[in-house]
Amino acid sequence: MAKQNVAEQFVDILTRAGVRRLYGVVGDSLNPIVDAVRRHPGIDWVHVRHEETAAFAAGAEAQITGKLTACAGSCGPGNLHLINGLYDAHRSAAPVLALASQIPSSEIGLGYFQETHPEQLFRECSHYCELVSSPRQLPRLFDTAVQHAIGRSGVSVVVLPGDIAGEPAPEKAPETALVTSRPTVRPGDEEIDRLVRLIDDADKVTLFCGSGTAGAHAEVMEFAGKIKSPVGHALRGKEWIQYDNPYDVGMSGLLGYGAAYEATHECDLLILLGTDFPYNAFLPDDVKIAQIDVRPEHLGRRTKLDLAVWGDAKETLRCLIPRVKEKKNRRFLDRMLKKHADALEGVVKAYTRKVDKHVPIHPEYVAAVLDEVADDDAVFTVDTGMCNVWAARYITPNGRRRIIGSFSHGSMANAVPMAIGAQLPDRRRQVISMSGDGGFTMLMGDFLTLVQQDLPVKVVLFNNSSLGMVELEMLVAGLPSHGVTNRNPDFAAVAEACGAFGVRVEKPKELAGALKAAFKHKGPALVDVVTDPNALSIPPKISADMVTGFALSASKIVLDGGVGRMLQMARSNLRNVPRP
Repeated sequence: MAKQNVAEQFVDILTRAGVRRLYGVVGDSLNPIVDAVRRHPGIDWVHVRHEETAAFAAGAEAQITGKLTACAGSCGPGNLHLINGLYDAHRSAAPVLALASQIPSSEIGLGYFQETHPEQLFRECSHYCELVSSPRQLPRLFDTAVQHAIGRSGVSVVVLPGDIAGEPAPEKAPETALVTSRPTVRPGDEEIDRLVRLIDDADKVTLFCGSGTAGAHAEVMEFAGKIKSPVGHALRGKEWIQYDNPYDVGMSGLLGYGAAYEATHECDLLILLGTDFPYNAFLPDDVKIAQIDVRPEHLGRRTKLDLAVWGDAKETLRCLIPRVKEKKNRRFLDRMLKKHADALEGVVKAYTRKVDKHVPIHPEYVAAVLDEVADDDAVFTVDTGMCNVWAARYITPNGRRRIIGSFSHGSMANAVPMAIGAQLPDRRRQVISMSGDGGFTMLMGDFLTLVQQDLPVKVVLFNNSSLGMVELEMLVAGLPSHGVTNRNPDFAAVAEACGAFGVRVEKPKELAGALKAAFKHKGPALVDVVTDPNALSIPPKISADMVTGFALSASKIVLDGGVGRMLQMARSNLRNVPRP
């Protein structure tokens, strides 16, 4: 049997760890790896047009499948392009192994063509980042990179000079057993006892949930029912906690709606459950706060805590449910449910006035219709900016849909690249990219990847010819908007020229038919919807401290964000409130 080289050994370890695709752009220092992938039956090379897309796609696949994914970039500029997508994957706790190819090992430190030092550059966006300087480090270094990415849920980076990739691998390399999943973490008995006392002593408890509640929906509902707690959520908690939730009071934060803000400020005890919610201006400073998180570094870094509990959300709730006393008084819960329904009622009335006749089309209307016609198990990838607002307020989760975006890193141009990574593991599942015209054009070259890979991704383009969120930030600061206008082509014609299905929508009555036609098309499709640039949104509570980095029009040309079918859910929940 022929002896393996280092590149072949690397590819073998990837496939043994469950990686089925390696996203990237080929290049000279990367050629041994690409050739090893070509010859290996268990892994595919996914050729994209930009390495940033490769990293975003790998991160999205990891979030959808829960498995290790991989991307690669050639030396110098090639792997530097990975960095933004890797930051996003790392902050989203997506297990991704990135290969940063390097110049010839003999030239490192000598100012060689395209020389950089990836082992320094990627340190901040990874749990593990190391340079391979000798084949004798292998396979242990590759195995260690895999263990870090999976075990700590984030990015590992291997820096591999092209010449070493082509060298013979060490003989008789042992195959280390690789981790495939993370264990649950149970808090200590002392922390459970203290948390039980806090809950039992509080008359009014509110739960505020984040992405750490994934897989814990049943436990959250049982716990909330026992202690009569309103349940609010952060944006990354929406898909896991909002559906089938009779205690729902909406979302807090810059994109918030409903009564989540009031529920977190008017309680006696606020429990932050699996959330690293970053905006401390929306958190109270005069109530008791307990935080439960599987990552101890998250505990207390946003607000002062009365109790920090290190544990998995689901496991911690399993410990709490049989031990806390059931509360009989639900006046606080019912009052928050009523506030939530009233808040949604008002904004829906403002939104629905002749909206089906408004030209340019209200983006809220586009999101609402999209929510209705999309599949029940669709994956939505969402561009940063105003698309975040429309997805947060209109896309209805149901336990089967997924909603992913650059929610922790806040990068533009993420939606189409993420759609690539979300679609490849399952071509039969509907994947919808909710793209803004600014984000779409930033990495528009990778629309061609959809065509080249024949991926049936549907791009719904909210085309307001503006960097809408940035324009709002300028208005907040009292500045005239400048440099935010986009001169756009007919994107439907661009899509057709690329070999995809394209349709342009300028009138509301055309929207539903255009979406249905695009979704029926078997290949990639783009729906270019011309939307109103004056449709703005504000958070539920505003203070002087909150305006930095967000959106409030000084002239108050504001639609206070409709909320689609969430009003129907809120009204339904009100039926549980006892009548006097």
